[in-house]
Amino acid sequence: MTSFIDGGLGPQAPAGPGQSPGLPSYPLPHDLLAGRTVLVTAAAGTGIGFAVARRAAEEGATLLISDIHERRLNEAADRIEAAVGKRPFVQLCDVTVEAQIQVLRDAAYEALGGVDVLINNAGLGGEAPVVDMTDAQWHRVLDVTLTSVFRMTRAFLPGMYASRSGVIVNNASVLAWRAQKGQAHYAAAKAGVMAFTRCVALEAAEYGVRINAVAPSLAMHPFLAKVTTEETLTRLTEKEAFGRPAEVWEVANVMIFLACDLSSYMTGEIVSVSSQRA
Repeated sequence: MTSFIDGGLGPQAPAGPGQSPGLPSYPLPHDLLAGRTVLVTAAAGTGIGFAVARRAAEEGATLLISDIHERRLNEAADRIEAAVGKRPFVQLCDVTVEAQIQVLRDAAYEALGGVDVLINNAGLGGEAPVVDMTDAQWHRVLDVTLTSVFRMTRAFLPGMYASRSGVIVNNASVLAWRAQKGQAHYAAAKAGVMAFTRCVALEAAEYGVRINAVAPSLAMHPFLAKVTTEETLTRLTEKEAFGRPAEVWEVANVMIFLACDLSSYMTGEIVSVSSQRA
């Protein structure tokens, strides 16, 4: 069921009657972030974080990627370099540890000279009924998924305020709007990301800084397939109008839109990246 695309796609044949539409072609770059500096958290592996980091590099950004996994982080940097010809800067960071966020901030300022775009992608899921959920499970998901967004935003907003410019893009989820059994902790955390995005966007607007979020439904990649049952993935896919999950780069495309000047009048908005029927 995994369908991560790490490269270009050729033209897709149109779907016939009763068939699901095929995948669109992988986007061509348009220098949407040329001259910008971009920091992406949780960018290792094959998920949305890596996809948006690669898309940012393809759109001309000077890039720094961070993650908690050193080997996977360097592998991600190698893959981006192979794709675009320029290696991004890397910095290890556990976004639940304030001291490490401060190190990441300092490393970003040193490497990039400042951060024009911050993409808060870090998040942690899991599945547990509330009656069986431990305090540790609840707090861990909220710490990684919600509190890290607060910590990262708090760390980088002063620099953006000083330059009176900047963009932050947060990764939320449609589960903040739509109920799913076993996801109370994750859904609560993502709802918090949405509310935080809207509130801090009003504060930041006074300084010319924009803050928005995406809310993906189902974006398929190998790690998700590894930690989610085939039954659950099949059930979720059946709710998608196109009859397939999103590719991670399709979510990344919307994040790039929010990061660039094409969305210059948008702030405090949550953009759903979803084809769900309900």
